[in-house]
Amino acid sequence: MDLLTNQNILFYLIAYIISAVPFGYLLAKQFAGVDIKNEGSGNIGATNVIRVVKEKDPKLAKILGGVTFFLDAIKGVVVILIAQMFGAPESVLWTIAVLAVLGHCFSPFLSFEGGKGVATGFGVLLIMMPIPALIAITIWFGAAKGLKISSLSSLIGVFSFLILSYIMYPEVTGISSHAPIWIIAFIITYKHIPNIVRLFKKEEQKV
Repeated sequence: MDLLTNQNILFYLIAYIISAVPFGYLLAKQFAGVDIKNEGSGNIGATNVIRVVKEKDPKLAKILGGVTFFLDAIKGVVVILIAQMFGAPESVLWTIAVLAVLGHCFSPFLSFEGGKGVATGFGVLLIMMPIPALIAITIWFGAAKGLKISSLSSLIGVFSFLILSYIMYPEVTGISSHAPIWIIAFIITYKHIPNIVRLFKKEEQKV
């Protein structure tokens, strides 16, 4: 079997490569002239884009933060939708979802560093399990508004989705396993370890 002509393998490679593109880093560098990897939290996600850029231009910070969030969220979505059009089975779609989060969090364009995976994760989960994802996203934004701590709000949203997935989908269609969801939750939690440490030390910044 030629790997480069295998449809599923191509989807996996495309999902990983597209998701590895560090949009937040590129946008902040191009339009604000700042290197967000060396400022703020050092993260390439929307929160750090806003945090760093607003010191120069608050209005631009909101725009770039919003665009970063949107682009990060649709990274895996686009590939999943294309794979669906080609009739890919659920197992392949879930693999694409996991690889999208991996690509964003461990980008070969950034020496296998990357973002926290929250926007990308919720993007793919919104396609795979729309209702639990919508509820979890609502919880996420509610927590963010109340707590004003991005990392804690994100983790609350992720684990809300994990719980909801068991309640609403005891048997995951096509794979009969919640393993991909656990993997995504683990990756996001792993990337938040520094934040979790700061939370326990009461040193985590509010947004």
